[in-house]
Amino acid sequence: MIMSTDYKLMAAQLKSLMEDEKNYMPVLSNASAILNDTLDDINWAGFYLVDNGSLLLGPFQGHVACIRIQSGKGVCGTAYATDTTQLVEDVHQFPGHIACDSASNSEIVVPIHRDGKVIAVMDIDSPSLSRFDQEDKEGLEAFAKVIEEADFAGI
Repeated sequence: MIMSTDYKLMAAQLKSLMEDEKNYMPVLSNASAILNDTLDDINWAGFYLVDNGSLLLGPFQGHVACIRIQSGKGVCGTAYATDTTQLVEDVHQFPGHIACDSASNSEIVVPIHRDGKVIAVMDIDSPSLSRFDQEDKEGLEAFAKVIEEADFAGI
């Protein structure tokens, strides 16, 4: 059974860790660590950064990952292209799913914004089907908001 996640505590922890930091790399690295350490039943947590119209692998924790994902391709590329959170109960049923890790069965991807445009996506995979729900969606969108409000240069 999946325990309820304290997303407010996760967001507060990230906000504290990134205080006064101007470089996005350690912020996203710590964010992926918080996700990996806190969320139950996941096998990948990290970020893809917008780079010349596609997504480039950023800080993450988990198994090996695709290095570059084209806009509109797979769950991450769809989240980027549509600027919407993608909550996928069964990735194998998702049109154009990119199987970077065959152990992943469900996924949630949340766009991250700066100045009104998507600059990155936060991607979390699980080996279980239907791992993520509305509570996860709302909590992870709030977690992403902390990153959006950061005062760092870069992405």
